[in-house]
Amino acid sequence: MPLYEHVFISRQDLSNAQAEGLIEHFGAVLSDNGGKLVEHEYWGLKTMAYKINKNRKGHYAFMRSDAPAPAVQEMERLMRLHDDVMRVLTIKVDEHEEGPSVQMQKRDERERRPRP
Repeated sequence: MPLYEHVFISRQDLSNAQAEGLIEHFGAVLSDNGGKLVEHEYWGLKTMAYKINKNRKGHYAFMRSDAPAPAVQEMERLMRLHDDVMRVLTIKVDEHEEGPSVQMQKRDERERRPRP
């Protein structure tokens, strides 16, 4: 099955538990349609570059899945209809990277970029 990575932003007035509950909810949608949620991360409440639906901040969540295309399409459809989800990004990847995502790594562990 194809491998996907999903990032979504939910409203700032949700609690952390509610935001993490959205991850479980959409993971269940994938599994009900023949897919599998491989891994997920809750990145926390972050400030956005610009307002979306009058919100300055949002709860960011990251999911890695192994699912057929119809399962991903159904999950994205439900995300677009859900009132608490503001933005969704899904990317098809060749393979999942091992370990935590770049957002979850400590700042010291990241590669230092040379400053101009």
